[in-house]
Amino acid sequence: MQPLVIEFDESESAKYLQLASAIRSAIMQGKLAPGVKLSSARVMANTYQLNRHTVMNALQLLVAEGWLESQQRSGYRITKSLPIQSSVSTSSTPILKVKPYQFAKTLAVPAAGMDLTAYKYNFAGGLPDLASFPQKEFKRSISHVCNHLDINQLHYGQVSGNEQLKAHICDYLYKARNLNVSDVLICNGSQEALFLIAKAFIKKDDFVAVETLGYPPARQAFAACGAQLVDIKQDDEGLCVDDLKAQLEFYPIKMLYLTPLHQYPTTVTLSPTRRLQIYQLCYAHNVMIIEDDYDHEFHYRCQPLQPMAADDPAGIVIYLSTFSKIMFSAARIGYICAAPEVLAQLTAWKQLMNHKNDVIMQLAVAHWMKEGGFERHLKRMTKLYKQRYEAMDAYLIELQALGHPIEYKKPDGGMAMWVNFNKDTQHLKAQLAKQGVYLQTEAEFYFTNSVRSLKPINYSYARLGFAGQSSEKMQQGLKFITMQVFSSK
Repeated sequence: MQPLVIEFDESESAKYLQLASAIRSAIMQGKLAPGVKLSSARVMANTYQLNRHTVMNALQLLVAEGWLESQQRSGYRITKSLPIQSSVSTSSTPILKVKPYQFAKTLAVPAAGMDLTAYKYNFAGGLPDLASFPQKEFKRSISHVCNHLDINQLHYGQVSGNEQLKAHICDYLYKARNLNVSDVLICNGSQEALFLIAKAFIKKDDFVAVETLGYPPARQAFAACGAQLVDIKQDDEGLCVDDLKAQLEFYPIKMLYLTPLHQYPTTVTLSPTRRLQIYQLCYAHNVMIIEDDYDHEFHYRCQPLQPMAADDPAGIVIYLSTFSKIMFSAARIGYICAAPEVLAQLTAWKQLMNHKNDVIMQLAVAHWMKEGGFERHLKRMTKLYKQRYEAMDAYLIELQALGHPIEYKKPDGGMAMWVNFNKDTQHLKAQLAKQGVYLQTEAEFYFTNSVRSLKPINYSYARLGFAGQSSEKMQQGLKFITMQVFSSK
């Protein structure tokens, strides 16, 4: 047999893998026919200047894959019945083309390379200030966990979350939100929580009511599970009860998704009266309420209203929240509070999807909470965010004094403001991105495919986050935004 011409690359994979790949390719291309005997390992080692063990490793790999046969005292031959019968090319072999993939549902592919850290001025509405996170302190919690780890915790099990962390969260919810619960389900952030709820409750063509302006990933999760979305009108006080009542009589709505504390994106707080009316309507129509309380911690003018889930005698509220706004989104710790039967089903779905959250992270957060680091950090960040909240308010007032037709209602808390520029903002995001400014504009908070879409013709609002950057950078970024909005005709 004529030796194959093989060029070995020092920077590539191990040489035995390169040799095996070259022989495999030669077989598939028809250069080595079935039944042909290969040169001995010694000859091949001399030919390619390889160690004999390297050659033997390559040959044994090809035997294991079915490309070669090893015969005692006779060496190695090409297998007569190859692993892929069509692997040998002939002039009559048709060229196989890739056919269209039959996806059950085609989702929008996330934009490649979107990195919020690449923007000099970042007005993302829910972005915490990562530079202020106590990394050294939290690192000590991680080290403590790793040094005192019970290896049994690394097995399967504890699908609903680490018991220590769950206990700390339940205690925190009672003290901070007047939410008296004995159990929670730990999730990989609020997005997994939303998807678990959707999978557990929504069948194809079930109707889910949503706020007209809302959190896009929540709507996408519901729609991906087959839901038909029904927009409910909003006003300056939040969700319109009369419109919800009308839609409940028209559509067989199964679930209602709400962000009642700081409505996303408008930041409006739903009044106690409306909350009670909505609860009574949902109970009467057998509708489950999904309460997304994504940034409850940050309030600056008064104590926040307690969650709807804190007064839920009928067990119709599924409450979810996250640590992403307190810590950082990569922690991937969210949680769900609900009736025991609901938590049991959601836990079963979680086990089916990914089994459990990162154990080390859960234990580290539990230790951090136990040592008081969580509360200390929360107090520091609330103080810092209040300063930035006041700074943004002051600068917007300054812009109004300069004659710019800016309108906004100062929220009681949260991490962003909803600003009406009274100018078209539909293309503002793309224009500002070129100048290193990131913000969210009104157009992206509507859902095009709602069965009852209330999407307007014109867009004039933007959601301006103030938490994730210094007051100085925020003011500089607002100058860019103002110039872009009011210099255009």
